[in-house]
Amino acid sequence: MNAVAAENQGEQSSRERILDAAEGLFARRGYAGVGLRELADLVGLGKSSLFHHFESKPQLYAAVCTRILARIAARVDESLARGGAPMERLERVVDDLLDLLAAQPSDARILLRSLFEDDELAGETREEREGRELTAHIMASISALLREGMEVGQFRSVHVPGLLLSLIGQTVFPFASGEFGQEILGKDPFDPAEVKRRKRETRDLLRHGLLAPAGR
Repeated sequence: MNAVAAENQGEQSSRERILDAAEGLFARRGYAGVGLRELADLVGLGKSSLFHHFESKPQLYAAVCTRILARIAARVDESLARGGAPMERLERVVDDLLDLLAAQPSDARILLRSLFEDDELAGETREEREGRELTAHIMASISALLREGMEVGQFRSVHVPGLLLSLIGQTVFPFASGEFGQEILGKDPFDPAEVKRRKRETRDLLRHGLLAPAGR
């Protein structure tokens, strides 16, 4: 490895360490509860080194959210690319997203927080633009699948935006619900048996609520 490659790898490693640490802090405390000095100390960098990677707290927060959305977009694309009838693809996407969120404990909480904390962001950074583009891509991909299912007669006619919100609630909220969710469920939302149950229940809801009569 030459010196330039080693330096680039070091830069990437430092950036990822910052994002990893920031993700955990933002998930627990939200945007307002995280200080950059604390984050720099946690990562073992000086504050000036942190600002070398991220010029502001809004940019860092947007980068954390965008990295999560990039993981989700990649998983959705991979799931859809494997083919199959619309319901088969939809069930696979939901299963894969539940697996992804179960494996990344901070992701769902940050996504939920970001819906209410976006007023803190300027809306002008590259990371924020990338985040909006990724969100639009994810929504468009699943919307296209739902509309395809209706066009071929496998799905009944539904209000696609409303169903998207319901699917987001079914997949994201339980992982973001913290102590409230654990109290309601009587167990950890991340427990493998609970994740398996949620997959099964979500498939049943889709089959009974979305399949057209001829497809049942």
